[in-house]
Amino acid sequence: MAIYHLEAKIVSRGAGRSAVAAAAYLSCSRMLNEYDGVQHDYTRKQGLGWRQVFLPATAPAEWQDRETLWNAVEETETAKDSRLAREFVAALPIELSREEQIQLLQDFITEQFVADGMCADAAIHDPYPPGHNPHAHILLTVRPLDEKGKWQYKTEKEYLCIKDGEERGFTAAEFKQAQVDGWEKQYQYKVGKKKVYMAPSAAQAQDYERVSKYPKSTKYGRQNPITERWNSDEQLVLWRAAWADVANRHLERTGHEERIDHRSHAERGLLERPTVHEGVVARAMEKKGIISDRCELNRQIKADNALLRELRGQVKKLAQAVKNTIPALADAMENLRKNLLLFCYQLGYLRKGKERLNTSLNTLRPALAQYNQVAKDIRDKTKERRSLLSEKKALSAVHVFRHRELAAKIAALTEDLEELRSEKNLLLASLAYSEEDAAEKFPKDIAAMEQSLKRLEEQEQKYSAELDSALTEYAGLRERAQDFAPVQLYKAKQAIRPGKEQEAENRAQEVYGEKYNPLLMFDSKKAVSRMLHEDMERQAVRRIVRQAQKGQQIFQNKKSEQER
Repeated sequence: MAIYHLEAKIVSRGAGRSAVAAAAYLSCSRMLNEYDGVQHDYTRKQGLGWRQVFLPATAPAEWQDRETLWNAVEETETAKDSRLAREFVAALPIELSREEQIQLLQDFITEQFVADGMCADAAIHDPYPPGHNPHAHILLTVRPLDEKGKWQYKTEKEYLCIKDGEERGFTAAEFKQAQVDGWEKQYQYKVGKKKVYMAPSAAQAQDYERVSKYPKSTKYGRQNPITERWNSDEQLVLWRAAWADVANRHLERTGHEERIDHRSHAERGLLERPTVHEGVVARAMEKKGIISDRCELNRQIKADNALLRELRGQVKKLAQAVKNTIPALADAMENLRKNLLLFCYQLGYLRKGKERLNTSLNTLRPALAQYNQVAKDIRDKTKERRSLLSEKKALSAVHVFRHRELAAKIAALTEDLEELRSEKNLLLASLAYSEEDAAEKFPKDIAAMEQSLKRLEEQEQKYSAELDSALTEYAGLRERAQDFAPVQLYKAKQAIRPGKEQEAENRAQEVYGEKYNPLLMFDSKKAVSRMLHEDMERQAVRRIVRQAQKGQQIFQNKKSEQER
């Protein structure tokens, strides 16, 4: 089913990543990072379903080549810890075809990013087995472009200037006018044993010595208003909502009823987790007013057992209390039939519960194996990356080629780890687990479901035995009915049957409450009818009636002839 998952990441040198490596990994291609000379080759990577570069109208046309685009990004970012790109990993609705998934991505990227001035590089990854976890990687530039296709600044130096005791920040362009208005930059001067920021005019009046050529400025500078908006939490919320809106629009357009919601369960007013494997801390959940599946199962089994004891007692009483009259026998047989309906309903309810649990387990068991494997791969690759980083740090600078070799391996491991973490997060999102509780709750929930399945199987065996016993008792009543006129007995049973069936429905509603299923009761009626061979009984009664009518007609004809 369609799930909501949109994960935002930052590609930065400070985290050991490069935009070129991320793009090569995303597109399963080979690309040279001109910034550090490292070649990144992911041409052997499997699972690529589609890839495309998106550019705003002002971007240079040569950036359609992703290697050129991301090397341009690397070139303009000179700091060793620079933010290079923004990356989104989004789960794609499996209900959509590949062509529909591509159209969904194109609409989302064009509307939300390209229209806002970003360059985007996107791909669909669909790892083996295909179709079980299709997801999209979207790599975005973090600098706006001006009307000439040149990168704008992320942050601009902001000088803290002073005038008449008031301090105010100005950029270099703003300071030209501010200087005319009497604002001065502030520099450090030696005042006794201290260093104090002040305006040159004030320092000269006191004959203070300047100790630094750098003027006072804000710590981080003034952020570009566009990048400031892109980096804001509010914008991330808007992008998350937009993904849900675009995905739901495409699901509706293609005739699917499934929908996704970017809001958390708390924001949607849901107290419980929406998954069937809920309930690791069942009692604690119940105390908080949250219904636990396992507690609910226990309650239902207790109610079922109470009904079972009731029906078992009735069956014995009915078999012993039958009197040799048609009304009494008809009442006994229909009461026993009513109990058969309830037995069948119980069994049907149990089997549907088993079916749901088996379906969930068939999903969760391989998911757990996949999760454990991904977690192991993350641990192994993290360990390997750490080892290579240590080797690279200890290696002399004269070993240029070994440095590049290690850098390429480290970059490949870094991208592998990002993909593995995305795969793990997608898996957890599909099962409504958080990363914090998955390792503990995942296996415990499976074990709890297996235990619940075992209990349901035990209940099924118990109810099946009681159903067989009730059928045996009904066969005994049918033998006793051989001494009575079949047509009269049949009519007597049919006359009271609707009332008895209604009693069965009312009792089931009482036991199962909101979980009562009228369709399951309908199926139970058909099952009981088959068990009791009621079609054969009906046909036999009809034959007797037709024979009687035929005999009566012959008698009337003879009587008419005699009268003539």
